[in-house]
Amino acid sequence: MFTGWTAHETPGDTPPMVQGQRKRQDFSGHVRKHPSPSVRAALVVAGSGFVLVGLAGVFLPVLPTTPFLLVAAACYARASRRFYNALLNSRLFGPAILEWRHHRAIAWRTKLTAIALMSLTLGASIVFWIEDPWLRGALALFGLALAAWLYRIPSRDGPKERGQGKAPE
Repeated sequence: MFTGWTAHETPGDTPPMVQGQRKRQDFSGHVRKHPSPSVRAALVVAGSGFVLVGLAGVFLPVLPTTPFLLVAAACYARASRRFYNALLNSRLFGPAILEWRHHRAIAWRTKLTAIALMSLTLGASIVFWIEDPWLRGALALFGLALAAWLYRIPSRDGPKERGQGKAPE
């Protein structure tokens, strides 16, 4: 039985299809609703705000998408089965959330794309818009630290370390 959908499935692991569409999964078992209706309402509002910020991160390379979606999923998991299921079944956001939830990993392609776009954006800012040398240096250090941190997050589908996978001679 299929238990989740990730961005890195092999052909034999594909989810059940219904008329060419991926079948919606029920993730209600992950939801533990807060007992207070007012807290649940606040969590739905906060989760929706985080989804909007995550959506903006799709278009703004400096703004990360996945962390905001993870926080949104956490909010929805304590507030609403409907919103939680909708987020995890989303074709745009679901795979990244499930990859992190199941494997604590980020897709290799996603990671490299984020680092490349972040580098281009920060590089353009440093070259064209920031005049103060101290601010340029600070922004460059921030970008390097962020890229190094992002690179260190595991990827299940990334290239293997050198020397591994070779047949002994």
